[in-house]
Amino acid sequence: MGHFIGDWHALLVLLIAGFLPNEVWRMIGLWLGHGVDEGSELLVWVRAVATAILAGVIAQILVQPPGALASVPDWLRYAAVAGGCIVFALARRSIFAGVVSGELLMLAGKWWLG
Repeated sequence: MGHFIGDWHALLVLLIAGFLPNEVWRMIGLWLGHGVDEGSELLVWVRAVATAILAGVIAQILVQPPGALASVPDWLRYAAVAGGCIVFALARRSIFAGVVSGELLMLAGKWWLG
């Protein structure tokens, strides 16, 4: 079992320091946001800020790719973003569908290039 899990100490640290603190805030957010109307100005603003942050991260990855992503050709990164935008529009403005499809296009392109 040790070969399958690896170093269980590292997993314990990830659980305690990474997962649990985030889950506390998620649960508090669910509890506080239970009665908030989805069309309220506050949630429209929060959604706009979250979308802007996502767009900024994607732009930074396109212009200055970090780590192993630097080995992906520029044209493939831009094509993946274009494909993600097309899927976003076709999937009734689903950010999840756009991001996942863009990632899959980039992974498939990198695999095909070798």
